[in-house]
Amino acid sequence: MGFSEKHRRFRNKLRRFIQQEIVPNIEEWEDKEEIPRELYRKMGQSGFLGIEYPRIYGGAEEDFWMTVVLAEELARCGSGGVAFSILVHTDMSSPWLTRLGTSVQKKQFIPSITSGDTVCALAITEPDVGSDMANLKTTAYRDGNDWIINGTKTFITNGVHGDLYFVAARTRNEGPRHGKLSQFLVYRKTPGVTVVKQLKKTGMWAVDAAEIVLKDVRVPIDNLLGEEGRGFYQLAEGLQRERLVGATLSYSASQKALEDTLSYIQRREAFGRKLSEFQTLRHRIADITTEIEAARRLVYHAVSLFAAGEECTKEVSMAKLFATEIANRVAYETVQLHGGIGYLRDSAVERFSRDYRLWTIAAGTSEMMREIISKHSLT
Repeated sequence: MGFSEKHRRFRNKLRRFIQQEIVPNIEEWEDKEEIPRELYRKMGQSGFLGIEYPRIYGGAEEDFWMTVVLAEELARCGSGGVAFSILVHTDMSSPWLTRLGTSVQKKQFIPSITSGDTVCALAITEPDVGSDMANLKTTAYRDGNDWIINGTKTFITNGVHGDLYFVAARTRNEGPRHGKLSQFLVYRKTPGVTVVKQLKKTGMWAVDAAEIVLKDVRVPIDNLLGEEGRGFYQLAEGLQRERLVGATLSYSASQKALEDTLSYIQRREAFGRKLSEFQTLRHRIADITTEIEAARRLVYHAVSLFAAGEECTKEVSMAKLFATEIANRVAYETVQLHGGIGYLRDSAVERFSRDYRLWTIAAGTSEMMREIISKHSLT
């Protein structure tokens, strides 16, 4: 399908909102390492937090291409952390509710998510377990009408200031390796949940990342999300959306960094000439311009398959691998083309280089993407 006039109008509305409500505050939020809750509420009031969710719960029932617009525009705001925080809320955690939640769960949780009153976080990764989800150590067992959860989670985006965790835990000790996990909805303020550390990161300063401990955390049986023992498969399916969002952020932020660099080299002079007049620099611009466009088109191809409900694990992995690695190449080149200014903290390309280093790691490393691609290519 791709973009239509409806998507264009949404993009214009969103771009105005970002320019008015986000861009002027980026420096403050980066320094404080916190995004005010009011931003989520304003986004909810403007209809930006429930794009694909049912109208009955405050959503807009739009398509995944509208979510692509959301990611593309947020990537241009000047802070990878702000974009990451919002999209963790909208696309890397809460979509499991619309896909797997019961009618009771949807009614209970989704309206406050789309309004921005509840901020979501995804709690999968553990100190000793990352990509190997089947090896998670956090456990959950039944006790009457409750589940009791114990374990430690880390690298939890929105984990310090968020409200609702989507927690993966082992509910079986026997049986197939991939049939032992389940997902749970856990409020941060539930007794036994402790944020033990706010992690200090190289980039993504505006959004918090937490290490949390769950000790005898008791949640109702109704807080089981989806089927008991199907958590691994639920998580694996959800990762396709997360990877597409990460890929979209990567090429769009790369495009903004390129635009910033073009503006700089067309006004900066050296040896009596504009930097843009030097052939060696012009050719480097040509290379990264081509690579960004190639990444965009590869992502769009994967999005078209995903939006149509087709099997696209290989294509999504290719898009995520290529777009995120291109972002890191663009980061190197744009900092280099800015010279010393590109190494200063008040430089947009310097922040881009720190923030987008994450995306070859998050949502599945480049190494994992290559493994997935090769597996699908060889079978």
